[in-house]
Amino acid sequence: MSKIKTAFFCSNCGYESAKWIGKCPGCSQWNTFTEEILDKGTNKEENWNNYSSEKRNSKTVALQDVISTTEKRIATKDTELNRVLGGGIVPGSIILVAGEPGIGKSTLFLQNGLLIDQLRVLYISGEESEQQIKMRADRLKIHNDHFYLLTETSTQTIFQEIRKLKPQLVIVDSIQTLQSNLIDSSAGSVSQIRECAAEFQRFAKETNTPVFLIGHITKDGAIAGPKILEHMVDTVLQFEGDRHYAYRILRTLKNRFGSTAELGIYEMTGDGMRIVANPSEILIAQREEQLSGSAIAATLEGMRPLLIEVQALVTQSVYGTPQRTVSGFDLRRLQLLLAVLEKRGGFQFGLKDVFVNIAGGIKVEDPSIDLAVICALLSSYEDTPLPAHICFAGEVGLNGEIRAVNRIEQRIAEAEKLGFEKIIVSKYNKKSFDPKAYKIQVIALSRVDEVYQQLF
Repeated sequence: MSKIKTAFFCSNCGYESAKWIGKCPGCSQWNTFTEEILDKGTNKEENWNNYSSEKRNSKTVALQDVISTTEKRIATKDTELNRVLGGGIVPGSIILVAGEPGIGKSTLFLQNGLLIDQLRVLYISGEESEQQIKMRADRLKIHNDHFYLLTETSTQTIFQEIRKLKPQLVIVDSIQTLQSNLIDSSAGSVSQIRECAAEFQRFAKETNTPVFLIGHITKDGAIAGPKILEHMVDTVLQFEGDRHYAYRILRTLKNRFGSTAELGIYEMTGDGMRIVANPSEILIAQREEQLSGSAIAATLEGMRPLLIEVQALVTQSVYGTPQRTVSGFDLRRLQLLLAVLEKRGGFQFGLKDVFVNIAGGIKVEDPSIDLAVICALLSSYEDTPLPAHICFAGEVGLNGEIRAVNRIEQRIAEAEKLGFEKIIVSKYNKKSFDPKAYKIQVIALSRVDEVYQQLF
């Protein structure tokens, strides 16, 4: 009988060590190492061959001898999922989807599995019973004769069922609940997650079957399990959103087959996830009167232009140290913009509390919203509403200059489509577009003080 192999793993970050250590070198946490059995001496080939009846022969080939083929994709009926994946599901790919509990991961992929009626879909659940999944499917009101359920946590049993059914798409909910008989530790441990993911990765590559792995996240927002889990898969999707809003965002963190800047927006309803075709309309609050401290920014998420509302509130500080609070925006970026306004504009923000919020619960990283943030801050500082039907697109530099942003034509076209009359952009963007091609008035300025004079 072969020797039992063990190792120590950090329960916080998944760092592996041959012996017990007090402080983790990976995340600097104390007393987080636990011993786990890696291998009980079982032959892995016996377990992995449960789904494959043919033995694969590997041999070395020259790169020039490899025949290039066009990438075939499986187009789903969910246009947002297609966009985020880069055009559809790639056969043989393994996709990890992570998100908070109750955000709607299971609902979204049960709905997509039922909508894909041209493929034989197997939905593996380690968390819910067949009756619970049936109740959710009845609520979605989608009928599919090629959709199959399996409520099981043992990977050995799962691959035996896969060999019988031969599914064309597999959805696993969730990878943290599965358990391999090769590892003698509890489900959800670092070694179990890694081993189960490795078995599904090999299954996906050998049978050319796409696999969706639904995963949990930790209280810090990171994907639960070892960091190697994200390296093993082809695509990592983050499903996020605020519990107090009906809108959910599907974001790409890693994609070997497309862009990582794409974004999908859904609305949570009683009948499942509804695709939001025009997110700009939901991100701009409908209000009857103009209020100070509100500005509209023309931003981009991947290939999609979005118009979002930036809200700012500037009040006299009551305490000794002024507060700086943000929601959906980078706090350090806000401090930089306030420093620019103090140094280049002479505004005394050092004695004011400043609050900035991106309406709709969305998080924005595009630097082109700098100009809208500054205009919202100045509007609240002066307590003067900005003119109606005006929006902004520009990055602000440390010297108070308005820097050019990419793909300005798409931003202008989106603003024109939604009925805006004016858009303020950088003077250095003038070469990138023809102002006569648009009905909207395009105002090109080079400095923040020029914007202040134009608006106030």
